[in-house]
Amino acid sequence: MDISKKEYEQTAKKYAGSSKMYITIPMAFLIGGLICCIGEFFLNMYQQLAGLDFDQASAYTSITLVFLSALFTGFGWYGRIAKHGGAGTLVPITGFANAVVSPALEFKTEGYVLGTGAKMFVIAGPVIVYGIAAAFIYGIIYYIYGFFS
Repeated sequence: MDISKKEYEQTAKKYAGSSKMYITIPMAFLIGGLICCIGEFFLNMYQQLAGLDFDQASAYTSITLVFLSALFTGFGWYGRIAKHGGAGTLVPITGFANAVVSPALEFKTEGYVLGTGAKMFVIAGPVIVYGIAAAFIYGIIYYIYGFFS
């Protein structure tokens, strides 16, 4: 099929829904802010009630947010929140946990190894590979710098 750029734009406009930025942007801001406020709540709770220092409380807060995101994804709640919150649900740690759990749940009928295990990192895999590679390169640079200092 060979169509001109103008015909393509007309077809795209015909099938694309109208953007309701006056709703989607504030909702993304509110939902993303709410997720961050929940993170701050857990950080303060771990520091004050559990008596942890900032680094330990930060680690436990991250673990809690990842767990809740995975749990909410498993129950189908994260998708409903994302429907209204849009980009606000892509707050890095919760969005990443959702990106790992969603494909795993989608392909669980194919089995634990070839379904859940293999598809778990379809979306998040490149991020993990890049993170490991960057950490490896950074470690080598840090080692060389420390060796000559």
